[in-house]
Amino acid sequence: MSALEPIRSVVDYEDEITKFLEKFVVNGKKQASVDMDDEMDIMDAVPDKQKPKYMALLRSVANREIDTVEVSLDDVREFEVATVDAALPFAQGSSLAFRIEHNARSYVELFSRAVDALLPEADESAMQDAGADVLDVLFQARRDRDRRDREALQTQGDAAAAAAESFPAALTRRYTVRFVPRSNQRAQAVREVGASQIGHLVTVRGIVTRVSDVRPAMVVAAYVCDECGSEVFQEVTARQFTPLTQCASSQCGPRARGRLHKQTRGSRFVRFQEVRLQELTDQVPMGDIPRTLTVHCIEGAVRTLSPGDMAHVAGVFVPQPYTGMRALRAGLLADTLLEAHHVRPLKRRYDELAATAPADMHLRLAALGRGDAYTRVARAIAPEIFGHEDVKKALLLLLVGAPAKRTREGMAIRGDINVCLMGDPGVAKSQLLRFVATVAPRGVYTTGRGSSSAGLTAAVLRDAATGELVLEGGALVLADNGICAIDEFDKMDETDRTAIHEVMEQQTISIAKAGITTTLNARTAILAAANPARSRYNPRMTPEENINLPAALLSRFDVLFLMLDRPSAEADLQLARHVAWVHTHGRHPDPVDPADAVDAELLRHFVAAARARVPVLPSDVAEYVVGAYVQLRQQHKAAVEAADARRTLARSAVDSGAAPATRSAIGTTTPRTLLAILRLAQARARVRAAEAVAIEDVDEALRLMDAAHVTLDARPAAGERPARTDTSSAIYALMVRHARTVGGTDAALPQIAYAEMLDRVRDAGFSEADFSRCIQQYEDIDVLQVNVTRTRITFVSAS
Repeated sequence: MSALEPIRSVVDYEDEITKFLEKFVVNGKKQASVDMDDEMDIMDAVPDKQKPKYMALLRSVANREIDTVEVSLDDVREFEVATVDAALPFAQGSSLAFRIEHNARSYVELFSRAVDALLPEADESAMQDAGADVLDVLFQARRDRDRRDREALQTQGDAAAAAAESFPAALTRRYTVRFVPRSNQRAQAVREVGASQIGHLVTVRGIVTRVSDVRPAMVVAAYVCDECGSEVFQEVTARQFTPLTQCASSQCGPRARGRLHKQTRGSRFVRFQEVRLQELTDQVPMGDIPRTLTVHCIEGAVRTLSPGDMAHVAGVFVPQPYTGMRALRAGLLADTLLEAHHVRPLKRRYDELAATAPADMHLRLAALGRGDAYTRVARAIAPEIFGHEDVKKALLLLLVGAPAKRTREGMAIRGDINVCLMGDPGVAKSQLLRFVATVAPRGVYTTGRGSSSAGLTAAVLRDAATGELVLEGGALVLADNGICAIDEFDKMDETDRTAIHEVMEQQTISIAKAGITTTLNARTAILAAANPARSRYNPRMTPEENINLPAALLSRFDVLFLMLDRPSAEADLQLARHVAWVHTHGRHPDPVDPADAVDAELLRHFVAAARARVPVLPSDVAEYVVGAYVQLRQQHKAAVEAADARRTLARSAVDSGAAPATRSAIGTTTPRTLLAILRLAQARARVRAAEAVAIEDVDEALRLMDAAHVTLDARPAAGERPARTDTSSAIYALMVRHARTVGGTDAALPQIAYAEMLDRVRDAGFSEADFSRCIQQYEDIDVLQVNVTRTRITFVSAS
């Protein structure tokens, strides 16, 4: 084994960092530098827009206004280009920004030393804060004693002892240094960050799946000697450390070392939070599972991320050795994590969008509100999808929602609107769901077959840091204050589907697992897509038989649309031309009027502005809603009575058209329908930018609900062949054809399996009741016989 002599760098890092902090100024979009010695002269001589940016930040730090010094690498790059050479390459050695990006952890300490040297004294007004007196006095006393001890030891000529007796810098710092990455730095996926980037400042894009509690993390441990009374400090740089036991102070003799006692009050703690970042679905290759990365947030970076947030997280990629038994099994392997420096959310919340909208966006919103914004914005929802105007209007009202209410007794009334899209395959239900989940600032997309009750609500896991049992929120918790899109809703297991009943009405999730009893918020709007019972809607079957969902679940949807794929020469021609145009040009067709163009960003700001309004319900409009609700209830009662009457009529009379055709009673007026009407009307008033709900809003809500109900009562379109008038004869003919296919002849038809024949009858569009009625009729005339266990059907005429 050989040792190499250290290489002494000729670069004065602290000097170039100090120059940058002192001389960097902001002048519009251009950066420059000034050459003044006294900081106060700089602040007085330079105009307000040209004051040194970072000296002003340090003044705020000294006055306890902020606790984070964010250094932008764009500022560093612009400063060195302006002061050194405009053609300075972004390479090792020549560029300070390059060195920071590739050795960020070391430069955090270098910048902290420069800040310590440049930090001004606090203003008198800031020192008068009663809440900061204790810490300020404690830190000032430590600084004065540290300075006196160093001066005394340096006077004696013992420089090494002076360095050893000084306070750790981390003990007296009341700020943290964070780097903001360059604006043109590419955000990477978790799987793209490798060992070659250890120590680099990298930016990772992903979705937050788990966030721990904010806990104190020790960075400096303080001890007191029981012999000499000296304070001894130990810097903590890892997750685990060995506490000191003997005093190393010069006041204790070399043989009689005193014992150290830890002082919690004198130690330094920082806020610490652990975040789990997962890859997005578009970053995962085919056949792989999403990878996760642990992110450590310190001080100002805590509480900036919540579960379900999609963000760009910039930080230092560092290794972390395993501890405990895992270290014995891992050997030389180490885990990796990201020390967060800067967080930029990809989707801001609605209130943030409304508060930070630029001036040009306000002008576009004002121009959009002059016309029929309701129709124009609805067309901007999934413009690649042709048609479905009423469905898109319902989705717009879902995005806008209604204001939530809470009574004096504490009962909460949800304002989120739940919508269910049920229809034939190929009518773009999934594309509509994905578009809404993408546009919403907080949207989660999942499928019914791939979701369990724990994945939708919450799962009990063991925290890796503390070993305690914790709850990790599922899709509904991640979509809190957002939208949860559930595709293939009909293919969910019934036990898993019941888990969302509470969410759809109370908007909470009650958990009682592993000794954890709590209630989680799930204030989300449910957008579900499902197929009918036999994959396609069959007009011969009743809506109850087509929609295979329990009534308790259907009543929780405010609007239930049935999207049918009906052949029509004119509609098919328009649809084919639209699809061909999209595939040819790679985008949706432009509107006829350029003023009607609404992009995704304008749509988000429009929804954010609409959600900020709280329209009231006038008394006259309330009476109008009451009258409409009572009328709908009477229509519902008449429909139920007519359905009962239909079941008492002869089947032949119904099939021949003698019985009157009535509206179906499924999904129609229930007491929850009244709240659905009010929610849709208030959402419509929000879209109109109105302060009060008008009768036209109620009429539009009733029209949307009526349009959804009309689709439930689908009848064969014009030109289609009507169904057979004799259902029993059609089923018997189907049984005869099946018997011939299995080897029978006209003279001798074999026995057929009852269960197999029932499946074929269902596939043909008939119900089990029709099949049983046919068997009963042909048994009465001794044409068929069924055994006692109802497993075999025998043709009597052939026996």
